[in-house]
Amino acid sequence: MNIQKVYSTIDVHVAGEAFRIMRDAPFIHYQNLEQLNGKFPDVFADEINLLLNEPRGFAGLTGCLALPPISQEADLAVLFFNHEGRVPIQFGGIVAVLTAMLECGHLQERASRQYQIETVNGLILVTAMMEKGEVVSVMLESESCQVVQTGISLPDSQIETKFSLVYTDQLYAVFEKQGMSAEIDVKDLAELKSWGKEVFQILDSTIPIQGVILMEDFPLEEGRIKSITFRKDQYILRSPGFGPTAACYLHLCFKREMAKNQSFVNESIFGSCLQMQLTKQTENEYQFTYTSRGFITGMQTFVLDPTDPLPAGFLLK
Repeated sequence: MNIQKVYSTIDVHVAGEAFRIMRDAPFIHYQNLEQLNGKFPDVFADEINLLLNEPRGFAGLTGCLALPPISQEADLAVLFFNHEGRVPIQFGGIVAVLTAMLECGHLQERASRQYQIETVNGLILVTAMMEKGEVVSVMLESESCQVVQTGISLPDSQIETKFSLVYTDQLYAVFEKQGMSAEIDVKDLAELKSWGKEVFQILDSTIPIQGVILMEDFPLEEGRIKSITFRKDQYILRSPGFGPTAACYLHLCFKREMAKNQSFVNESIFGSCLQMQLTKQTENEYQFTYTSRGFITGMQTFVLDPTDPLPAGFLLK
């Protein structure tokens, strides 16, 4: 085998969502993280294809580039990318990267348990609890979130449930599971995907949403919901989702009274959970604290043989 390129990665899942972390990036000059992020789609195109596309990756995989920080206040820097290039900040990815760096010894444990992560959105303070060399809990705060509009009806559709538009990490349309025979369960996945595709087709030409959320509400005292999030590319989010969980909470805030100090748990279609709590509220904006955990699933070395007939990989949708 004639090896042309070699990359080592650490794979981590956070509540079922998979992240592939790389540290040995190509050497290029950049003065700040924003400049590197701007160059990313062109300079790292080969790496994106090699590490994320099939047969080495899959459609739901998100890449994380862990770097030495530029800011003197930060412990590490991170950029995120997917099959289309760079992507905005990924809170699950921050949990994944911090877990991998601490458990693999690339980042020393701090007595304060607090770490500053440098992103294109600025510094993010993260708290990581460790026991016997293992990260058992990661807490971080969301960016400001807000409800854009509630009580919206789908035009020219048999779907009668009204929805809310909520902006957290991106713009979501939040629907409640009312009048649907399908459960938010893997056994009804085909029907759920058909529903999500129909909603996107209706909304795509009128509202620039990035995700559609279908949620099932439970009694207030249980402090939990179950949800499934459909991405714009028609894939399903593999976890409850940090942004979608906040979006569901805000949707419910306009439906009923929510206790400020009440923990809120969102369960995915696969049974994984994400915990969240409202920490700051102004007249129109909300901020949350997420609690989650990452699990290392593999440490791998990927190679590219110049005779490989699939050098850029492929994606099955």
